[in-house]
Amino acid sequence: QVQLVESGGGLVQAGGSLRLSCAASGRPFNNYNMGWFRQVPGKDREFVAAISWSSAPTYYADSVKGRFTISRDNAKNSVYLQMNSLKPEDTAVYYCAAKMRGTGVYKTTGYSSWGQGTQVTVSS
Repeated sequence: QVQLVESGGGLVQAGGSLRLSCAASGRPFNNYNMGWFRQVPGKDREFVAAISWSSAPTYYADSVKGRFTISRDNAKNSVYLQMNSLKPEDTAVYYCAAKMRGTGVYKTTGYSSWGQGTQVTVSS
């Protein structure tokens, strides 16, 4: 399985921006579709965004559409989540995840590798 390490979380005021990064290692990165998820204590993990191995298509949860952008750089074995116009309800631990290409970007299930998560806190 591919190993994933997230970075870039932190504390930001509402309306601000953060860029999360996820570095992959251990397997050819372009074998994987990538996703971002988030989780608040006591709630289920929630899908945020996904991107195919070739960078298109991408797919977003309605709650972040127009504010968040997922991208990847296969040469750097990395996937990113640019988060703009942040809201307090975006506060969560954000996880990077990978699933084999061919399993469908628009399906929010099937992810087999997960990072350890990075905390994002948005203050009001």
